[in-house]
Amino acid sequence: MTDVPATHPRYASLRTRDAIVAGVEKGVTSIHGLVAHGRGEAFDYLLGERSHDFALDATDAAAAMLVAAERPVVSVNGNAAALVPGELVALAAAVAAPLEVNIFHASKERERTIREHMEAHGAPDVLMPTRHAVLDHIDSNRRFVNPDGIQAADVVFVPLEDGDRCRALVRSGKRVITVDLNPMSRTARTATVTIVDNVIRALPLLLERVGARRDDTGAARALLDRYDNERVLRAAEAAVRTGR
Repeated sequence: MTDVPATHPRYASLRTRDAIVAGVEKGVTSIHGLVAHGRGEAFDYLLGERSHDFALDATDAAAAMLVAAERPVVSVNGNAAALVPGELVALAAAVAAPLEVNIFHASKERERTIREHMEAHGAPDVLMPTRHAVLDHIDSNRRFVNPDGIQAADVVFVPLEDGDRCRALVRSGKRVITVDLNPMSRTARTATVTIVDNVIRALPLLLERVGARRDDTGAARALLDRYDNERVLRAAEAAVRTGR
């Protein structure tokens, strides 16, 4: 990775770029993921590269939804695997959820590489998509899921998600939690809970919130009853447009 001093004003951004590039070189991340990351980085710049109150509200709701879920699943794509592998493993363990690989630019080799990468970061098991379980309402490769994972899930955590699959998941009756720096994207507007934040900040915060709520599912359900994702998106869009 690039030797970037911690005092550099773009330190976090440059280190994150290096992690994505390393993911491509390792075969975890598709080269197309570089474009997706750059688009998100532009939105993060407009947001001041910080976690706003609306992101924290959504993070609280996401933690509550995961804690209250009966069959949560953590979905992993190439960019997420490159950027926050350890945090994804920790989150899955905290809410007793399986990890499941699901990628758009798919190959069996890259799916296996992501699984091995997650296992190297402590995942005891990683589910893989199969031809035996198909998600309705979508035609891309991402329709193939695992029957013991996403197909059976009631809540799916899908950071850095594809809009088509997010819509398909919701239409299939699943609640979806996503992390998306663009509050105007299809994913952001379709998900049940949208955390408009950088995934490298959002995952540690989500882990903290899950730990705080894990023993009180009643309070978690009460919080979800009050949560308004449309309000969060309006606040996030206003922050993007005004730079505040």
